Amino acid sequence: MGILGGSQKMGGCGSPSGGWAKGLVRRKQVDSARSRSGGGGHHQLAKELSILHLIAIGVGSTIGAGVYILVGTVAREHSGPALAFSFLIAGIAAALSAFCYAELASRCPSAGSAYHYSYICVGEGVAWLIGWALLLEYTIGGSAVARGISPNLALLFGGADSLPAFLARQYIPGLDIVVDPCAAVLVIIVTGLLCVGIKESTLAQGIVTTANVCAMIFVISAGTYLGFKTGWPGYELPTGYFPFGVDGMLAGSATVFFAYIGFDSVASTAEEVKNPQRDLPVGIAAALSICCALYMMVSVVVVGLVPYFAMDPDTPISSAFASHGMHWAAYIITAGAVTALCSTLMGAILPQPRILMAMARDGLLPAFFSDINKSTQVPIKSTIVTGIGSATLAFFMDVSQLAGMVSVGTLLAFTMVAISVLILRYVPPDVVPLPSSLQESIDAYSDAQESSGIISQVSGGSSKDSTQPLLGKKDASIDYPILVEKVQDILTEKNRRKIAGWAIMFTCIGAFLLTFAASSLGLSSFLRFSVCGVGVTFLLSGLIVLTCIDQDERRHKFGHAGGFICPFVPLLPITCILINLYLLINLGGATWARVSVWLIVGVLVYVFYGRTHSSLVDAVYVPADHAEEIYHSSGDSLA
Repeated sequence: MGILGGSQKMGGCGSPSGGWAKGLVRRKQVDSARSRSGGGGHHQLAKELSILHLIAIGVGSTIGAGVYILVGTVAREHSGPALAFSFLIAGIAAALSAFCYAELASRCPSAGSAYHYSYICVGEGVAWLIGWALLLEYTIGGSAVARGISPNLALLFGGADSLPAFLARQYIPGLDIVVDPCAAVLVIIVTGLLCVGIKESTLAQGIVTTANVCAMIFVISAGTYLGFKTGWPGYELPTGYFPFGVDGMLAGSATVFFAYIGFDSVASTAEEVKNPQRDLPVGIAAALSICCALYMMVSVVVVGLVPYFAMDPDTPISSAFASHGMHWAAYIITAGAVTALCSTLMGAILPQPRILMAMARDGLLPAFFSDINKSTQVPIKSTIVTGIGSATLAFFMDVSQLAGMVSVGTLLAFTMVAISVLILRYVPPDVVPLPSSLQESIDAYSDAQESSGIISQVSGGSSKDSTQPLLGKKDASIDYPILVEKVQDILTEKNRRKIAGWAIMFTCIGAFLLTFAASSLGLSSFLRFSVCGVGVTFLLSGLIVLTCIDQDERRHKFGHAGGFICPFVPLLPITCILINLYLLINLGGATWARVSVWLIVGVLVYVFYGRTHSSLVDAVYVPADHAEEIYHSSGDSLA
């Protein structure tokens, strides 16, 4: 790639901010370390987390009280004795997303998780929607978890009415609502703990998570003893191991898949990890492996103690032990459920202020949310705002009916992370945005290159070109001077990038059509099979093309080197996209109607604030190969 031509030095740089479509696809650098360092450390998060801290966050955020209830419902309705296989398949499906997260988290270790990756690889518009959806996910998720703690806490202390009056749920007739002071107090306590510091809050989460894991180990150990003592009555059934067939087991996998979605909290802390290239992939993999092993062992034990059709859907583990005379075990199991909920609550509130902070850093939200406290090195203002919002929602509203909205944000994030891996491998950004204050340095560097004999060539500035347009203050065509003797090579590379880009797009369209046709049972058979056939054709065509063409050599220079590399690309990310789209489509129309309202509000916020305040509005895009030299020529250096 060459460097900027003469038209750029006159200020005539193409400006995506000048058009709606171009503004939506403008992309930022791998991280915002340069902008953060410009504040004299004011914007620096504390690098305090090690592998053990990450495992505590991942396990604590993933293993909620759902495992104490989910095993009964799924075993009775879907899997039967094959429940452990449902958890295994769901764990493998979650691992596909974990592989994609691991590569992007180690290459792009900044706060923001899927929002950050989407902004780098896809564009500002998609990144905004992902970030906005994640804010909803964590707010509702944290509130729902908090509302679930008080009844379990009451049971732990003797009964439904055992909590003090100022903490017990109260019905307010005039408003026809049930307020939950205990839930609000717990959210405020967790918020205060998160404001103290990331290391301190993670240590507390590790302690609570350890208590939860100990409760699960008790269930596994005591249940195994009872199973061998009683002959495992749950497996001695005439219906066999698969009473609902393989389809039932797979349906159970789709249900329990959501028991694994907490590991993305690990990626949200990437900027606070001491050695992100090594620790983030290990932390994500270890947390997911531990959770999958615990889920499977608990499932094997519980469905073996009681026949699946006799399990209590509300308290399956407690009732299983009670059926064998161990009524006292209910206290340990309830304590495990309470600690699991507290740990999950911390995992739900932890990522939200960091996403707010990342969006504010990029100018899409007010700078108020990007403030980092100098003493604790955490985003205290964002943490307090999100904590107050979650506490208010938990106090006034029963959010159980909104629980499906939590899954939308997660699955959208999983899908975009998988697409981002494909983009990183085949069409990584080959231009980077520089601040408009460096325009003189860019012009001076262009002059120096031209005086050395480099020839300018106009690329046309089309949005369909494989190279992103330069951003600046005026609309104009874009010059990319190149060495004459390498014209053919560069044109070939452009064609490869263009083909790869179209293949990725057709793959995504095909995956959507296939999953939509497979899920839309109300359509006529002819229409379903027709749409399914088109989807399969697009999907396989894209997969074959991506498998046959070479991956982009620039991927080796993208972001931070030395981290985890996702295997089996493009097959693994495409499989991940298929699974997540299928789950998204099957969330139901009511859930999507509620989420759509939130997303429409987000679009309005972006249109009237984010689009015009984005840090990329006046940015100048230059070829990535020359960004380092331009920074050096301006007396700066890339971070």
